[in-house]
Amino acid sequence: MNIGFLHPGAMGISLAVSAQTTGHPVFWVPEGRSEATRERAVAHKLLESSSLADFCKTCDIIISVCPPHAAMEVARQILQHSFRGIYADVNAISPEKTKSIHKLMASNDIEFVDGGIIGGPAWEPNNTWLYLAGEKAAEVATCFQGGLLETELMGPEIGRASAIKMCFAAYTKGSTALLCAIMATADEMGVRQELEKQWSRNGSDFAERTHNRLQRVSAKAWRFSGEMEEIALTLKNAGQPQGFHLASADIYSRISKFKGAAPVPSVEEVLEALKNKRNQV
Repeated sequence: MNIGFLHPGAMGISLAVSAQTTGHPVFWVPEGRSEATRERAVAHKLLESSSLADFCKTCDIIISVCPPHAAMEVARQILQHSFRGIYADVNAISPEKTKSIHKLMASNDIEFVDGGIIGGPAWEPNNTWLYLAGEKAAEVATCFQGGLLETELMGPEIGRASAIKMCFAAYTKGSTALLCAIMATADEMGVRQELEKQWSRNGSDFAERTHNRLQRVSAKAWRFSGEMEEIALTLKNAGQPQGFHLASADIYSRISKFKGAAPVPSVEEVLEALKNKRNQV
């Protein structure tokens, strides 16, 4: 069975390798991709398709792994090329957007699977989980059974896999955004040193862990901003306030400039970026 990935970024390439390890030929489309994506694909020997049209003819299953804001556009691009296999959207999007994509696919006789990834890139066992929902979810899960990616079936109802992803990330990434705001506020008000001292009482390493979280998240903030908006929509449609995660989206957008930064920015640089946006308003 031929498996296609749109697109093999840091997460997508790890899923592609799990599919390879399971024994499937794995394809991608170089057109319009960055040099970093190309290097990943070449390093892991993904098979090139000459065009998206060729890709859609070749692949039995297409896995969409892209930033949340691009999920709908990527789906629409597939519809232009008479694909007739299984389309699995495993992006960090709300159940509502997932259902909209499902409706588009169903109207074009394309089987659809709803997916949600919890964890970082799948390079270690028991570290990354792919939740899958839909009539063909089990078929997609078998694509990865020989690799390091773990899978969990959520039943036939579209939206359940996206829902668990949204709920999980609402805390993990939302709490990091909150810490960003707290640290920037303490720094602005001249009490950061005292706050970190309080956090460090009784041998706690919370201050150090907070520093690490701020630095690590800076490289991914450009993508997390859109994810916070998807979580906000999910909470709103469940009857819960959405304001916290809309604010989290703003926080991540303030440090989105650190995408691909090397070396990792210092805590001071991250805090300065958070405060600079405020001063420009």
